[in-house]
Amino acid sequence: SFPSSAAAQVSPWGNSVASLDRRGVSADVDGHAEPIRGAHHVGIRPHDPVLGSHKRHLLPNTPIHRVGACARTRWPPSARTKRSGEADETRVSAIEQQVNRLEITPDKRHLAAAGNPHIKLYDVNSNNPQPVATFEGHTGNVTAVGFQKDSKWLYSGSEDGTVKIWDMRAPGCQREYESRASVNTVVLHPNQGELISGDQHGNIRVWDLTANSCSCELVPEVGTAVRSISVASDASLVVAANNHGTCYVWRLLRESTMATHFEPLHKLKAHNGYILKCLLSPDVQYLATASSDKTVKLWNLDGFKLEKELKGHQKWVWDCVFSVDAAYLVTASSDTTARLWDLSSGEAIRIYSGHQKAVVCCSLNDSASDQREEEQ
Repeated sequence: SFPSSAAAQVSPWGNSVASLDRRGVSADVDGHAEPIRGAHHVGIRPHDPVLGSHKRHLLPNTPIHRVGACARTRWPPSARTKRSGEADETRVSAIEQQVNRLEITPDKRHLAAAGNPHIKLYDVNSNNPQPVATFEGHTGNVTAVGFQKDSKWLYSGSEDGTVKIWDMRAPGCQREYESRASVNTVVLHPNQGELISGDQHGNIRVWDLTANSCSCELVPEVGTAVRSISVASDASLVVAANNHGTCYVWRLLRESTMATHFEPLHKLKAHNGYILKCLLSPDVQYLATASSDKTVKLWNLDGFKLEKELKGHQKWVWDCVFSVDAAYLVTASSDTTARLWDLSSGEAIRIYSGHQKAVVCCSLNDSASDQREEEQ
């Protein structure tokens, strides 16, 4: 069994280890690599789907190298080959720090790169390689970043133990919440009024943005770090994954006069190693879990049955992202590759190679698919 939102416990310990490598690498779809000192490069073209990847951090006693990297693809992935002399990238950035997370705004205009300890924002439709804004205020690695649905403000979480809210149109941090432990993951509830964070001590907290306070606290396993949280796009479910390879699933219930209530639904032993990322599909049909056991598993939410096991990575799989139609999944691994998977077959249909070190973060600009859905 595991706790509902009425239960709260205090975890006695928590730690994390981070290493960094300021060497950057950029890669195109053919896998060619170019070392760039102290830089991060992302290949972007307006209205094209973009896969950006970078390195991540943490996990006790696990030294990892950090590297910036990216590759770009087009849907369907087999529809294009690169012609001789064709420009394949628009370069962004000179990030002289590691990058822990990449996130593209809902309006597809900006890319946020969360580093140590700053967040830099780039215009993805511009040839200007410099950030259009820098958000300063954290004192440790920024491990989580995301945006409000209208891209008016962003939120972040950090190893400094805080969750912060930033106005995209104004300098400085507008709000700050104390987690009292390194924050590993933060997500925004679809109601746009609550943030849900998970930390190294195993705490899950709901931050009510209207009341400006913590409205709920859960600890699924005392002392076991919560590594990743995902909220369903229809606000029906929330999933939290931890270092013991377990996913906890709750139904989300909300009454007009009450904060969100967590009703226990399922406990899933998904992997024998760490779960580094859990992610619900856009259509709320599947749950993807990426793990230190080198695999990604796809679970059918109807009964939580294993639908597919994606094998091919040679080292830890740190991150994953669905295409908007949930037909494809992109993964990032310490084996220096990112892979594009066709979920109908469970096969990797493209491998992005050429990176020198671990690739542990990815973000997908699937704007072309968004436009096709709107046209239909």
